[in-house]
Amino acid sequence: MIPTLIVFAYLATVVYIGVFAFRHGGRSKSAEQFFVAGRQLGPLVFLLSLFGTNMTAFAILGASGFSFQNGIVTYGLMASSSALVIPLCLFLFGTRIWALGKKNGYLTPVQMYRDRWQCGDIGTVIFIVQAVLLVPYIIIGVMGGGTALAAISGGRIPYWAGGAVVAVVVMSYVFYGGMRGTAWVNTLQTALFLIFGAVAFALIGRGMGGFGEAVASLASAPETRALLTRERFTPEFFLSYTLIPLSSITFPHMSIFCLTARRMAQFKPTVMLYPICMVAVWLPSVFLGVAANHARDVPAIERKLEARARLAQPELTPEQRADLRRQAGGDDVLLVLLNHYAPVWVAGVLGAGIMAAVMASDSQILALSTMFTEDVFAYYGGKERFGEAAQVNTGRAFVVAVTAVAYLIALDAPARIFDLAVQYAFSGFAAMTPLLVGALYWRRSTRWGALAVAVWTLAAVAAIAAFQAFVPPPASGQTVVWEIGGAAALARTPGGATVFGYLPVVPMTLISGLLMWAVSLATRPPDAATVARFIPARRPRR
Repeated sequence: MIPTLIVFAYLATVVYIGVFAFRHGGRSKSAEQFFVAGRQLGPLVFLLSLFGTNMTAFAILGASGFSFQNGIVTYGLMASSSALVIPLCLFLFGTRIWALGKKNGYLTPVQMYRDRWQCGDIGTVIFIVQAVLLVPYIIIGVMGGGTALAAISGGRIPYWAGGAVVAVVVMSYVFYGGMRGTAWVNTLQTALFLIFGAVAFALIGRGMGGFGEAVASLASAPETRALLTRERFTPEFFLSYTLIPLSSITFPHMSIFCLTARRMAQFKPTVMLYPICMVAVWLPSVFLGVAANHARDVPAIERKLEARARLAQPELTPEQRADLRRQAGGDDVLLVLLNHYAPVWVAGVLGAGIMAAVMASDSQILALSTMFTEDVFAYYGGKERFGEAAQVNTGRAFVVAVTAVAYLIALDAPARIFDLAVQYAFSGFAAMTPLLVGALYWRRSTRWGALAVAVWTLAAVAAIAAFQAFVPPPASGQTVVWEIGGAAALARTPGGATVFGYLPVVPMTLISGLLMWAVSLATRPPDAATVARFIPARRPRR
């Protein structure tokens, strides 16, 4: 229980930080103070908190679990493209969001959309879509907390209790500290899991007898050789992941974090250092996940590998296959390796580092609270009727409600962390990118184009969920549901669905862009004076 006690001491520390933030600025009844920290975050806190809020359980537990199943290609799927696309999005969109928010007092992206297209109820539709898409991302934080505490405690703390503990801790410091407390906690947590990667890499590598031996062993065995290549994924599947990082800037919590910077100059070091931070987190997570396939001396790993081998048996019932898939899941492999190879107290400290990444869902919860109070409560007259203090208290109540809903869903979530995030949250928000492009860069875009994008995205995500609910996943390969000209137009895979071999994010994003373009051209253009406030006219060349 020593590692567990160390982790609980860390959890108590972050709760105290939230209370401390409440006493030093969080007491303010100002919505701007509670939701965007008065737009006064300094350069270091801005960098670490912005990066940390994007590196949740998905980046530590999800990445290592996915690489345990699929190999080193996981790094190419997500980390390589993200290290390029996310900084570019911060430069192109984040700086403009900050400037417009500073000038017009925006606290949420929906406020910007409403002002840009003069759309009241359409803005509410956009809020609903963003809220629905953000819930799966919050759920993976609770899932990660339950998985992490169960593994760290050796099963003494069950999954449901671990998820509850993390949910209550996150809810507490967000409730009290608001954006200031969330940013301070994220700064500490980001520093912890940046350090965690290097230390865990060294300790586990030494315990395994060296990574050279592990890689040589995997390369020599026919059943694991593919883990060191890209051969398990088609080029179409691989390329699909280049669109996933577009979701980063359309995530409401990322857009809202862009509003917290004290000066625009703070974006420069953030854009420059973001790729380095990506390497520091993703490289050890992915490599350790792959190397776990070599750790057959670890009983828990051996049981996972046996369950994976049994999944290939064709006579299994759907219930047996689902149970084996859960047993073979790799979301906890990092913690299993730490418990086996690291000294007890070190495993506890590093376990706290993993918990730090898991609890980065705090920003998503605060973002949902911010949007509800600003885009619904305040917009429809609640602030004028009851005052700004009531608005902040409504935001706190919404924090409690969202956390409770996410916890209840996480208790019986059918998918793994990586798959859940990619299929719903990332794909949905990537498909919302044309909203941001149209609002900030295309003068001809209209409210009806924005509405078309929002409705299409929600419908597409709902269709994916229904498809995967009614078509069971195959043991391997794919089940072709619809074929056109000999090509698999729609297929079910163990990880989700594909459309002509591509992940759904590709047609979703392309059709969103087409809808924004076609519907905007077919409807009345916005007022020129309004557009000029967002996209200044180009000066003629002399």
